[in-house]
Amino acid sequence: MKLIPDQPVNVLGGPLLSCSDEPLTGFFRDGHCNTCDADTGRHTVCAIMTAEFLAYSKYVGNDLTTPRPAFDFAGLVPGDHWCLCAARFLQAHDEGCAPRVRLEATHIRALEVVKLEILEQNRA
Repeated sequence: MKLIPDQPVNVLGGPLLSCSDEPLTGFFRDGHCNTCDADTGRHTVCAIMTAEFLAYSKYVGNDLTTPRPAFDFAGLVPGDHWCLCAARFLQAHDEGCAPRVRLEATHIRALEVVKLEILEQNRA
């Protein structure tokens, strides 16, 4: 079964811009926060990593800093752009450590989990 991305529309209603090619991000590893129904984590929020967020993510069980060569993953550092799961972003926001967000590169389906107002509060 071939997975087909949803329409590439951002939370502002415009075209979905690239989040990051280095490191290569996204559910489809195409540099965009594209999604589809198979993406149960909704990797739709284009976020700019901070030391605080990376430490928080590791603390709650999702270590994004440790390299995982088997998955061609070098590990993230502050300043990297990455397609986060919408629920993890919201959780971090509620805990006061959400990273900044690039709205133009955040998929509209993030709004199924996170209100636009919250994304706007964290706009890069």
